[in-house]
Amino acid sequence: MFTGLSAFPLTPVTDRGVDEAAFAGLVERLATAPVDSITALGSTGSYPYLDRAERARVARLAVRHAGDVPVLVGIGALRTREVLALAEDAQEAGAAGVLLAPVSYQALTDEEVFGLYADVTAALSVPLVVYDNPGTTHVTFTDELHALIAALPNVASVKIPGVPEPVDRVSRLRGLLPEPVTIGVAGDPLAAEGILAGCRAWYSVLAGTVPEAAAAIARPAFAGDAAAATAESDRLAPLWELFGRCGSLRVVSAIAEELGLVAHPNLPRPVLGLPTAERAEVARLVAELDLLR
Repeated sequence: MFTGLSAFPLTPVTDRGVDEAAFAGLVERLATAPVDSITALGSTGSYPYLDRAERARVARLAVRHAGDVPVLVGIGALRTREVLALAEDAQEAGAAGVLLAPVSYQALTDEEVFGLYADVTAALSVPLVVYDNPGTTHVTFTDELHALIAALPNVASVKIPGVPEPVDRVSRLRGLLPEPVTIGVAGDPLAAEGILAGCRAWYSVLAGTVPEAAAAIARPAFAGDAAAATAESDRLAPLWELFGRCGSLRVVSAIAEELGLVAHPNLPRPVLGLPTAERAEVARLVAELDLLR
């Protein structure tokens, strides 16, 4: 469950609330796709924009429609008491594990970040993935902080952002973390490099909407076929460029619309979808890159 390809689906949202039918359809599609786990309510799942009741409902839907594929559920929130409540909801829904980012408004010290994970892991009966995502949380993990947190009970994996030339980072972390704790890479444009550097999991935005395209990179990368994995990632360079320019959430939202998987709009306001020109670019790339192959 904490190795291989983990797919992060959208949570389609309108002003009336979560589009439950569309979300269930996305999860059912992933349940028959070449993925090893499904992570609901990650950043692609817009978790900070949903209230507790909505998140509990999404967790239940994900587990119900995922079949035999294990489901992880994001539990990040500003206050520890909220995280603990969300963890309880995820476990009651039947989640196989949880994903926790240290969401912050006030800048958190290392002591405060460690305290969050210590409080939450002590209350868990399922494994936890540490979500290191400084671009959204504004929390920067040192390798030493990762090591301290990874020694806590129930920590199963560390999700690190993709970085160019990640061999040194992954090697250093591997030397600090307990052996059972896996290292997973996020940041789809750099995922192939991360896997080839030793990451045993890919926590993927793209896989949540077009798992076939992500699997075409993941399969050879996890098998150690650097040439094939790099070639497939390079083939998607126009998509990666659009991710960087517009944000991966907006891009996969537009891809899902183009494929007829979700309606428009599907992002929680004030977040808007792509402008007309970029939407046309997505439509062109879906066809040219054959993302469903």
